[in-house]
Parts: sequence; structure tokens; C-alpha cells
Amino acid sequence: MSMPDLSQIPADHPVLIAGPTASGKSALAMSIAEQQGGVIVNADAIQVFANWRVLTARPDAADEARCTHRLYGHVAGNAPYSVGHWLREITPLLHGPRPIIVGGTGLYFSALTEGLAQIPTLPAHIRPEAEARLQNGGIATLLADLDAATLARIDQRNPMRVQRAWEVWRGTGRGLADWQDDTPPPLLPLSQATAILFDAPKDWLNARIVQRFDAMLAGGALDEARANLDSWNPDDLSAKAIGAAELIAHLRGKITLDQARDRATIATRQFAKRQRTWFRARMGAWQAYRPEPA
Repeated sequence: MSMPDLSQIPADHPVLIAGPTASGKSALAMSIAEQQGGVIVNADAIQVFANWRVLTARPDAADEARCTHRLYGHVAGNAPYSVGHWLREITPLLHGPRPIIVGGTGLYFSALTEGLAQIPTLPAHIRPEAEARLQNGGIATLLADLDAATLARIDQRNPMRVQRAWEVWRGTGRGLADWQDDTPPPLLPLSQATAILFDAPKDWLNARIVQRFDAMLAGGALDEARANLDSWNPDDLSAKAIGAAELIAHLRGKITLDQARDRATIATRQFAKRQRTWFRARMGAWQAYRPEPA
């Protein structure tokens, strides 16, 4: 895979690197850190968890020996984690050595560069109520309660986003869009960073997704799943690691390894498509980079 011309990246600016899974973001971050200096900071919602390393393509020990990495694998697998947690943890890192922030969670980048609404902690009963409504009546029962402004901003096909919007409305009496309109200034305005968005060709990316999952299996992903088997809880956020549920199902004798592989790669392609759609809609001001085979 070809790389951008690093001479065009100011060495004294923070760098933001976003893009779909398997597109080569981490390799670019490593090149920048090694050639220009800097600390690589994670902006992937699942790579924060300690219990999945191979399956989430976290940097391995060799990568960590080459460059300093932060906010990878530091959260227990059964712990909650949110964009608010991430912003609190990244704040001191913005004032240290030059950060090179890389990942595929678009919400993290938008919160960092646009600000995050200061929504209060919601009552404990709200989430079970939302989950019950979602299970009994589907996503439409949650959408029906949301205001027009919120509906216009969220991805109405994404159950997690819809549920979050409903929980905010139910717990605070205000729509998510209303809270967002009161957002404080961002921690890192886009104008103060070099922001690179990987715009990966679909067919090229899909081939890399298959190759990477095979490499994960060869690199110990099944052993990693076996280590998570006894503590497996599909409600944990860490359980959203793509391929985790499929490998657990295989270990429980429900599907073959080939079936797990096929389902995981399909799920990864679908996830990458959602990422590309989100990035193109929300990151028009970023510098687009279209990777090509070397």
C-alpha cells in the first residue's frame, strides 16, 4: 500500500487519522511517529479493551516497542466505556508530546474536534427500559418518541444510536439534538490539526478484510476467544468486537470455524460500509487519502 507524502504533514501539528477498518491507518500512524516523532493515541472504541487484542487488530508487542502507544487495551472487558470516558483520558495527552490520534470511531473524532454535549448521567432504570422496548417492539418504538431535530441527525438504522437518543430523551426530558446545540468548545479544533481521512476503494478494502481475518485466525484469535469463553457476556461493550460472537459460537459447537469466518468477514464488510458512509457525511473538511496497492 502506498503512503501519503509525509513531507506535506507539519511535524509540529497533532495528526488525526480516521478511516474504515483494515484500511491501513495504523501503518500510517507508525510511519509518522517514526519519521517525525509523536505518540500514537487510540481512537477506536473497541481497541480500548484488554480482553481482545488479536481480534481487534490492536498494536502488537513489536509495534509498541517501536513507538509509544496510549489508550490501547487499558479497560477491563466487562467495564463500561463511552466517548466521555475517552475525552477525559485523551485531554492530558493533548498537552504532552505530539499526539497522532488514529482509529475508526467517528464519534470520538467529532467529539474531539467539534465538542461533546454535556449530558448528565442517566438514571439506572433507563437502559433496561430502552432494551425492553427495543426487544418487544423493535427500533420503531424508540424512533416514535424522538423529536424531529434528533431524527434528522442520527442514523435511524443504527439501533445503538437510536437507543442512546431515546435514553437521553427519556432520562432528561430533552432531545439529543437540543443537548448537542449546547455543546461546549472542542478540545482540539480541526484547524489546529492535520486531519487525514482514508477513503478506501470498496473492492480493495473487502479483499484486505478477508486477508486480515485469516491472519487473525493464524495469529491466535481462536485461542483469544477461548480465553474469553467463561466470562463471555454479549451485553458487554467489548463483546461488540467483530468476530467475537462468531468465534464464541464456534467454540460452543453451534457453527463450524468456516461458518464463523464467513460470518465475521461479512459483518466486517458491513461495518466498514457504515463507517465509510458516516465519514463521508461528517468529515468533508478532512484531507481525503485514497490508498492503493503498492
